[in-house]
Amino acid sequence: MTELFIFFEQIYRILFLLIPVLVSVAMIVWLDRRVWAFVQKRRGPNVVGPFGLFQTLADALKYIFKEIIIPASSNKVIFILAPIVTMTLALIAWAVIPFSETFVLADINVGILYLFAVSSLGVYGIIMGGWASNSKYPFLGAIRSAAQMVSYEVSIGVIIINVLLCVGSLNLSDIVLAQKDLWFVIPLFPMFIIFFISALAETNRPPFDLPEAEAELVAGYQTEYSGMMYAMFWLGEYANILLMCAMGSILFLGGWLSPIDLFPFNVIPAPIWLILKILFLFILFALIKAIVPRYRYDQLMKLGWKIFLPFSLIYVVLTASFLMYFDLLPGN
Repeated sequence: MTELFIFFEQIYRILFLLIPVLVSVAMIVWLDRRVWAFVQKRRGPNVVGPFGLFQTLADALKYIFKEIIIPASSNKVIFILAPIVTMTLALIAWAVIPFSETFVLADINVGILYLFAVSSLGVYGIIMGGWASNSKYPFLGAIRSAAQMVSYEVSIGVIIINVLLCVGSLNLSDIVLAQKDLWFVIPLFPMFIIFFISALAETNRPPFDLPEAEAELVAGYQTEYSGMMYAMFWLGEYANILLMCAMGSILFLGGWLSPIDLFPFNVIPAPIWLILKILFLFILFALIKAIVPRYRYDQLMKLGWKIFLPFSLIYVVLTASFLMYFDLLPGN
């Protein structure tokens, strides 16, 4: 009986996390469009529901009722599995995100490695979709995405090492608690900027949306998809964007910690602070999409390998040297 109770408790906790994440994904699509409209001096979604809030729901209903077309020459099993893999990986990563000191689904000691591993696997869904479509444009988009994600994961990994040197732990809650006196965005500001730009590339967001460049590849790896299968790619992409914003908030912006502990700010619950920081980073994502033109592919690769990677490695050496010289390494 006790084991059954524990099982249902875990199911409840998973749904308690999963449902708000899915609702948030729907809402940030609306926010994304409103930010673009603000930048371009137009209204954006404003008809379906108050302020256009139900526009995403209307789009979801459209995708649900649209016919799913599977190309005759495609590898049908892999073609169907690709969007499922993409969306599943985007959602399971949220298991280790701590919204407060007590509210985290899986408080594991290697949380940052878990996040890094799951985000690395995300490229498989895109490669599967591009290859299984048996079409030139999706395949080219999948190849681009694989090269792009591998390139920028290297710099993200090196950036994370800077944070781990300052904390001495791979646990995400420990990383947040280590920022009680000083958020890492201040001493590691150059790494925060590189992390943010690398997150844009990792999630295929403009100006690095080359895997689905409309002018060249129609819709890239999503070209042959329709209906709910297309929507699953779309939901997975936005869930990944939110995940990268959450990682940025935890690694550099103090996670659930309040910026100041004075009244009335200390009455705001800890999870709200993390959500506000995630929203702040997402608005920056949306602004960049509306403002910055798309890079060429050679510029994308040059930025990742010739600028970000060497600079990140140099900063790791400087961070480690500073901590050793002043005897600030954790555990000393």
